[in-house]
Amino acid sequence: MADEIAPILTGLRQDHRNMAQLLTLLEEQVQEIFDERDGQLGLMVDIMRYMTVYPDAVHHPNEDMLYAELRAARPDLSQGMARVTEDHLKIGDQGLELREKLEMVASGNAVRRKEIVADALRYVKALREHMHWEESDLFRRLDKLVADGHGQIESATVVRRPDPLYGPIVDKQFRSLQDALAP
Repeated sequence: MADEIAPILTGLRQDHRNMAQLLTLLEEQVQEIFDERDGQLGLMVDIMRYMTVYPDAVHHPNEDMLYAELRAARPDLSQGMARVTEDHLKIGDQGLELREKLEMVASGNAVRRKEIVADALRYVKALREHMHWEESDLFRRLDKLVADGHGQIESATVVRRPDPLYGPIVDKQFRSLQDALAP
């Protein structure tokens, strides 16, 4: 059984918009901490929990799968793209480290304010730059792959898990984050 690549790409692009929204919210909280005001630590923990359970576990593996398909079907289009998987590993490690530090602070352990600010800003910058690169380069190459007639991929390789925050049913652990995103 095969899946169409184009709708997968549409979903990945929507995920990028969703992640950008969360990164903005994270930046706002980091600014509060930087200004020595009390940021909403619980909200920051929720953002990073989401980032490690959905983008790192579903979104990035699907991008890796599409990159592998691009590399197999059109090696000429995949040149210079090896960093996609490397970036995902690096961003995943940064995100997990930030989540763990935020959880430590939330449970009463001492972590320096400057350290949280620096780690969060480093994470936001890395993920924003990575998403921009994917949108302007990787996804365009995948669009070309589809336009050239290679529009299907083996269904078994697609990670299928509903988005626990932006999907049809919001997971209870992300309800307060959903409330924070509401206009």
